[in-house]
Amino acid sequence: MSWRTVVISSKSKLSYKNNYLIVRNDDVKMIHLSEINTLVIDTTLVSITSILICELLNRKIKIIFCDEKHNPNGEVMPYYGSHNTSKKVAMQAGWDKNIKALVWKKIIKQKIKNQSNILKKFNKENIIKLNQYIEQVQENDSTNREGHSAKVYFNSLFGMEFNRELDSDINSALDYGYTILLSAINREIVNNGYITQIGINHKNEFNQFNLGCDLMEIFRPVVDKVVYENRNFNFDREFKYKLINVLNEKICIDKSEYYLSNGISLYLKSVFKAIEDKKIESIIDIEVI
Repeated sequence: MSWRTVVISSKSKLSYKNNYLIVRNDDVKMIHLSEINTLVIDTTLVSITSILICELLNRKIKIIFCDEKHNPNGEVMPYYGSHNTSKKVAMQAGWDKNIKALVWKKIIKQKIKNQSNILKKFNKENIIKLNQYIEQVQENDSTNREGHSAKVYFNSLFGMEFNRELDSDINSALDYGYTILLSAINREIVNNGYITQIGINHKNEFNQFNLGCDLMEIFRPVVDKVVYENRNFNFDREFKYKLINVLNEKICIDKSEYYLSNGISLYLKSVFKAIEDKKIESIIDIEVI
């Protein structure tokens, strides 16, 4: 099922009534909360009632606030996503390091495979080189095949002059899309009863989304695809809407197509099951198409 990402981009008052989001500006619009996956407040000229915020949190609908430059600035998500959150967090803190090493290896191999798929989709070079990197990935990616593949991949996709440190529309678009993706991943982590701070590989004490950063890796190429397809346009509001809608892109699981939002849910459940059962084969393969 495809879910709506609702974007509020003009001066409005948002309220709640009888299971509906009420948007009041020049006219009045009503959207049933059951249809909404994410609410993006893309302007600072919005007022929102506390009861609406509570209802959105109760239904696990992510709220993303943007700053005066229309860039994502923060998000709101519920404290608890599962009836046994305390138990799951205790388990998460004690995840076996050997299993985590194998999970990270699997994540990186899948990420590079999807990067290879993107290059193939757009008839780019270095597909063979990326496929070689896949075979070279070790536990914990100790030889940093991820870093090597990223350089080759982005140069193949956007040109040899491109790098991720440039101040450019492409990098701004990538960062914006990754933020939307990370938000969706964080939402699903909380829904499953875990916390975002304790990661599999990421361990930055200043990053409250370590686990989200881990689990979003294989989905990044979906954002890359959208950005590449729109690379000749300015990074404007229309471009941002395309990136906000990234959760309705299609991916492939076991030869069947799923919306990205649904694929994220299935994938995270499989990763958590693999860690808890110590069976890496439980992790499903996600293919970007």
